[in-house]
Amino acid sequence: MTMERLTASSTLPADVRQPAYVPSEHGCGIVHLGLGAFHKAHQAVYTDDALAAAGGDWRTIGASLRSPKAAEELNPQNGLFTLIERGVDNTSARVIGSIAKVIAAKGNSEQLLETLSDPRIRIASLTVTEKAYGIERMSGGIDTSHPAVAADILSPDSPVGVLGILVAALKRRCDAETKPFTVLCCDNLPNNGAFVRAGVLEFARRIDPALADWIEAQVSFPSTMVDRITPAATQATLSEARDLTGCSDLAAVETEPFSQWVIEDDFPTGRPAWDAGGALFVKNVAQYENMKLRMLNGTHSMLAYAGFLSGRDYVCDVMADPDLAKLVKRHIIAASHTLDPVPGVDLNTYAESLLQRFSNPNIRHETYQIAMDGTEKLPQRIFEPAITAMERGQSIAPFAFATAVWMRYCLGRTDNNATFELRDPRQDQIEKSVGTIKSPDEIATRLSGLDGFMPKELILDQSWNSAVSSKLALMLDKGMLAALHNEAK
Repeated sequence: MTMERLTASSTLPADVRQPAYVPSEHGCGIVHLGLGAFHKAHQAVYTDDALAAAGGDWRTIGASLRSPKAAEELNPQNGLFTLIERGVDNTSARVIGSIAKVIAAKGNSEQLLETLSDPRIRIASLTVTEKAYGIERMSGGIDTSHPAVAADILSPDSPVGVLGILVAALKRRCDAETKPFTVLCCDNLPNNGAFVRAGVLEFARRIDPALADWIEAQVSFPSTMVDRITPAATQATLSEARDLTGCSDLAAVETEPFSQWVIEDDFPTGRPAWDAGGALFVKNVAQYENMKLRMLNGTHSMLAYAGFLSGRDYVCDVMADPDLAKLVKRHIIAASHTLDPVPGVDLNTYAESLLQRFSNPNIRHETYQIAMDGTEKLPQRIFEPAITAMERGQSIAPFAFATAVWMRYCLGRTDNNATFELRDPRQDQIEKSVGTIKSPDEIATRLSGLDGFMPKELILDQSWNSAVSSKLALMLDKGMLAALHNEAK
C-alpha cells in the first residue's frame, strides 16, 4: 500500500513536534540559494523557531541551482519536512514548516530573479559551498575561468551562477528603486560576508560600474558562523521518517541535537527573531569563526582523510579507534592553543563537546563525504593555525600530519590499491602534479606548490617541510595503520 505523502493536511503522531504556528498564514521574506540538507537542518529550524516565537512574514522560498530534486521533494509536501535528531540515547522527530516552496532554477533563472526582485523579500541567504561562487580565496577576486562566472559576464541578464543571480536581482531592485535585500552567506567560510561582498562587487563592476557603486553603498553582507553536523540523507533516513510520522517524506533529514549560529547583526530591512532558536547576534563573528574552523572543521578534515584511508567509514568509527581518537583529541587541543580568547566560550569545554559529538554512534557521518574539496578547505582549517602555532612556538606536528594525510589521500588509492575519486575542484591539477611519482619529498613539494594553495610562510619553512615529508614517507612505506599508530605514540 502506498503511504500518504507528508503535507499540511497530514495527521501526525502526538510525539512528533509540529510547527507552533500556521505556516500558510505567514508570507515569505527570505530566498535561500542552495537548498540542501544543511539548510534544512540549520537555518530552516531557526526560522521555524522564530516564526513560532515572534511571527512575521519570514518563511523561505528555496532555490535549487543544480537539480530539480529539492523542488520535487518539497513542493508536493507544502514545503514540510521531517527533521530527525539523533542523540546518543534518544531519537526524536520534528516537522519544520518554515519553507514555503522551492524554485528549480537550473537552466531558467527568470522565476528566481522575479522572486528576488519582490520588495517583500528582505534576505537572500546562501549555502552553495565555496566552489560555487567562483571567487578566488587568496585574492578575493572573481575567477573568470569559472564556468558560471564566465557565462554570466557574457550574458548578465540570464545568469546561471550565484554571483550573476545576485547581481542581476540587485540590478532589478536598483532600477525599480526598491530597497535591496541583505545577502546572508551561511557557508562554512571565514569572513564569509566580506568574501561574498568582494565577489559580488567585482562582478557588478565588470558589467555595470554604477550598479557596483549602488551595491557598495546600499547592500549589507553580514558574516555568520554555522555549526551542525548533518550527514547526507539515506534511504534509512526516509524509512525512519516514515516510521516516526506515519507519512512518506522524501525530504527528511537527520542531524545531531547540537546546533550553533553566530550572526553579525546588520540587517537594514529587518530579520526573523532567530535568537528565539538560540542564534547569537554579535558585532564581530571572526573569533567564533576561527574557533569552529580550526577546532571542529580542521579536526574533521584530518580525521576524514586518516579515517577513510584506514578503512573507517564514519566519524564514530574513527572515534572508536584508540589511535585515531588520540590524534583527534591532539588536533583539537593544538588548534585551541592557536586561538585568542572567544567571548562567552570556554575552549576546554568546547573541545570536550566536540569529542562527544564526534563519538555519537547514531550520527553516521561519512569520512569520504567530509574529505571532499580539500584544496578549498585546508588553507583556513590547517595552514592558518599552523602558521599561528609556528609564530607562538607551539608544536606544528598535528597540522603537518593533517597536511601529510591529505597528500596521501591525493594519490587516489588506498594501501590495498583500491582507487577512489578525489572530488576536489582542482583534481586535474592534483593528478597532473603527482602523476606516478613515488618520492614522498617530491609529492609534498609538488602539492605544496599548487598555485595559491599553501602560504609561502610554510612553503619556505624547512621544519614544516621536513615534518610533512617524513610523515608522508611513513604512510607510504609502512601503510596507514602503522603510520597512525606511530603518530599516536
